[in-house]
Amino acid sequence: MGDLVIATIQKSSVDLYYASLSDYTPNASLPQLSFEGATKKTRPQLSSGNLVYARVTLANKHMDPELECVSSSTGKSEGLGPLTGGMLFTISLGMARRLMLPKPMEQGNLVVLEELGAQGVAFEIAGRAIVETDEKGLGAGDQIKLARKLARDL
Repeated sequence: MGDLVIATIQKSSVDLYYASLSDYTPNASLPQLSFEGATKKTRPQLSSGNLVYARVTLANKHMDPELECVSSSTGKSEGLGPLTGGMLFTISLGMARRLMLPKPMEQGNLVVLEELGAQGVAFEIAGRAIVETDEKGLGAGDQIKLARKLARDL
């Protein structure tokens, strides 16, 4: 089982979607029929800019990556597929790792989300706060100040 990624659809061909995993890697191929229950008539109609949650099935330095949005063993999506709604924010790899820690506050010195949650702030604002914390390298005290300022400004 490969890594799970969020990929951005760039273009499509007869049988494949081409999706970007990052600005620094070649586009990955995603077969149009690698979605749960997909046939030529029922496959998802994805266009440039659409996001998919996918599993990497092939990744090596000699070939472009390949993705799937269905489990090859069960034929089920298992949560993979096109993403709709929500928001996408670009953050550093370091910030992504901090967000994924079991205890982001203690282990990653990341308090801004807790503070925003206590203020009842919307998700869009929380995303912006994470980006600003990441870009400015804010410590815990500055994160709390940022969260309180964002809540006040609402």
